[in-house]
Amino acid sequence: MTDILFKEESYKIIGACFEVHNFLGHGFKEVVYKDALEMELTKLNIPFTREKPFTILYKEQKLKHYFIADFIVYDTIILEIKIGNYIGDPYIKQTLNYLKASGLRLGMVINFGLPSLEFQRVII
Repeated sequence: MTDILFKEESYKIIGACFEVHNFLGHGFKEVVYKDALEMELTKLNIPFTREKPFTILYKEQKLKHYFIADFIVYDTIILEIKIGNYIGDPYIKQTLNYLKASGLRLGMVINFGLPSLEFQRVII
């Protein structure tokens, strides 16, 4: 049987996201959910960094442009917040690229844009 990568941490993150979604519902801009999630993670003593920049290397040289992860949680999980109609291929590919650039192994895409919270784990 395969172990789930960062199982307990993921469970706590999803719980915090459900709490935010249950309180706010859907229909707000992304930044509203990010602000609320920041408050919820803090309340739960879950360590995180919001809007952390990561450089991208090309042939061992830094590129001028970089990406900014919505949240890095537990120093090991990239958390991307969305408000779309579904978690589609572009969000998954974006998260995969962020994982490659950051050297992390687990990303989570959270979609607050529907009546029910939607999430997907992305692993490399």
